[in-house]
Amino acid sequence: MGLFSLKKYKRTVVKYFIYFLIYVAFVDFIGGYPKYLSKTDSLKFIYKAIKDTIFINNYWWFTLFWTIGSALFFSFYFRLILINKLYKSILKYACILLIIVSILHIVVDYMSFVTSFIISIEAISFCIILLCSCFYFVEIINSQEILFFYKSINFYIAAVILIWWIITTPLMFYNMYFTSSDWTFVLLKREIILLANIFMYSSFTIALLWCKPQND
Repeated sequence: MGLFSLKKYKRTVVKYFIYFLIYVAFVDFIGGYPKYLSKTDSLKFIYKAIKDTIFINNYWWFTLFWTIGSALFFSFYFRLILINKLYKSILKYACILLIIVSILHIVVDYMSFVTSFIISIEAISFCIILLCSCFYFVEIINSQEILFFYKSINFYIAAVILIWWIITTPLMFYNMYFTSSDWTFVLLKREIILLANIFMYSSFTIALLWCKPQND
């Protein structure tokens, strides 16, 4: 739907959001490499080569390209549509903090970087998403746009990504206490993430099709 709607939004900043959706699909596909390598006969030699290395886990991939990457993207995106310079500066420095904390954690404890999700990075990323959405909503409330907010695709992007992050972030914290040996938690987590993803992408699809381009 993003590719289908690209021509429609090519003159707005929404095109960057569509590029991001394509990026997310790529990240998600590549992130499944442990399963692909182990189940594809022609690639099993690669799986055997990395089986006893740190790259057998894909935590590092999703931490880099989803947790960090998505927070940086949404900061970039909302800085394009926000008007308040203070809000833009706060997002800028929050991203700098995220990058510094991420580099320090990787240098100090790279093993946890490749074997689990890092709570500090997850927390800062969540805070950046929260700031993006809150700053946008505050500007909407204090402007004439509040009269037709429901027509803006940026409203749905801000609302949906915030709801998705609120639902999924606690699961990363619970990972500290529930391991893969607790299958009740593992199955519950999978169901929650599946439903959250269905909600998020269905909402984005409807918004892309229903909303009209705006001069941002």
